Amino acid sequence: MLPKEEIRLQLVLLLLAIGPVLALAQPTSILAPYDQPYRPQYHFSPRENWTNDPNGLVYFEGEYHLFFQYNPFGDEWGHMTWGHAVSRDLVHWEQLPPAIPEENGIMIFTGSTVVDEHNTSGLCTNHKPCLVAIYTGHTPKNSGHPALQTQNLAFSNDRGRTWTKYSGNPVLDLHLPDFRDPKVFWSPQAGRWVMVVSLPNDHKVRIYGSADLKHWSALSEFGPAGATGGQWECPELFELPIERRPDETRWILKVGLNPGALQGGSGEQYFVGRFDGTRFINDNPVSETMWTDYGKDCYCALTFNNLPLGRPPVMIGWMNNWQYAKDLPTSPWRGQMTFPRSLRLRQTPEGLRLVQMPVDQFRQFEQKESEAGKTGTIEVVNRWLAANSALTKGRTFQLKAEIPLGTAQEVGWRILEGNGNYTIIGYDRKARKLFFDRSHSGQINNKNFLLRTEATLVLQKAVLRLNVLIDRSSVEIFVDDGRLAATNLVFPPAGANGIEVYAKDGQAGQISVHIAPIQSIWAAF
Repeated sequence: MLPKEEIRLQLVLLLLAIGPVLALAQPTSILAPYDQPYRPQYHFSPRENWTNDPNGLVYFEGEYHLFFQYNPFGDEWGHMTWGHAVSRDLVHWEQLPPAIPEENGIMIFTGSTVVDEHNTSGLCTNHKPCLVAIYTGHTPKNSGHPALQTQNLAFSNDRGRTWTKYSGNPVLDLHLPDFRDPKVFWSPQAGRWVMVVSLPNDHKVRIYGSADLKHWSALSEFGPAGATGGQWECPELFELPIERRPDETRWILKVGLNPGALQGGSGEQYFVGRFDGTRFINDNPVSETMWTDYGKDCYCALTFNNLPLGRPPVMIGWMNNWQYAKDLPTSPWRGQMTFPRSLRLRQTPEGLRLVQMPVDQFRQFEQKESEAGKTGTIEVVNRWLAANSALTKGRTFQLKAEIPLGTAQEVGWRILEGNGNYTIIGYDRKARKLFFDRSHSGQINNKNFLLRTEATLVLQKAVLRLNVLIDRSSVEIFVDDGRLAATNLVFPPAGANGIEVYAKDGQAGQISVHIAPIQSIWAAF
């Protein structure tokens, strides 16, 4: 019999010998770290494969559920299935197995999830609330049949871990090839479920009502209105409080547009008005168009159902554009989500406008020992930035800054700078426009990507106030505490991690800058 010490030694040698073989046998999704060159470190992206629209956002029993359009078989669009991730804080996400799969040739398109508190559907068991998903089933066109889109149900009685498709599907069928993306919520005013769903080619949103989620009756329609240059899809309808008027609210009807958005390709507009449980009444002229995001890369943004009472709506969007989504230079995944945003309405000289800011949970990222700030002239600030380059080296950081225009006609920031590459966030005083220039930020193989985007912006007291989230391949800009949001993807080469402030045609005032490096949410992977 061998001594214990020799047995231990032989076991160690054996493990060292077979370890590499075991590692090679592991699935790619387990081996692949969340640390590829363009992998976002504090925005959600799937371990691998394709994703687009967020789906079925809902809060239930202490968990935020993020479902998303997902291809389980590759990094291009196809085989649409609901992927699934959960979080307890809207920051750290755990990806679960796909929730609702493509089956019998029917893809699972965008939709929503509700908490059926009182078992109105009859699908809940054990006298407990259950989750019910309402989604569009898409049957592609084939040689014998045209395409078909219908509304369907699936339900879960185990906190969203397993799902069963309702045997009576579809629950709503207009025999149309384009009829999709239901958003469903409970309306206390009407005492019933309300569904908002798009008729894409008619530039209309139709509103339905139901007592049990299974039988639906048409209530009203909205549209055409605003921008009508492409198909309408991904509708949303939710109530928002007005800042500094705590007892007053309005309703937001948000509609996706593809193509024909403000910056080209896909984008989203919104309408402010009132909803009585049956009909949405627009407060503004039919011709007025308001955009949720002034970049190119925020689409099909949806809000969470069932948030705790008194909590303002929280929205997540797909950070991409259909013009070039298939060409993004990422692997083994393609597609990511915006950081969750808290929503409000603000009274402005132009009227009531949507306000968006990162949710309060963003403060979890604050690393006091790593944060740093500086106030001074452009020269002073740029010397400080050069001396503290470690703050931006990882290309995952938050930039908060104020630039008084002074006499300058253009001011801004060059970020992700190096090796001849840079991205500009700037303000043109004469044109009164905020602009984002990624024409030198790094290339992808699509002519629609290299573009300068602009948004009309009248500055308060001639000061450009920015809160910017940079996360390797994305830049989310919030101006004046969320008065304007602009989201854009970037793909800078290795080494492009510098930052500097600039002014043209005059002198800017004393600049204030604060930079906070952001820790990865994927440390456990």
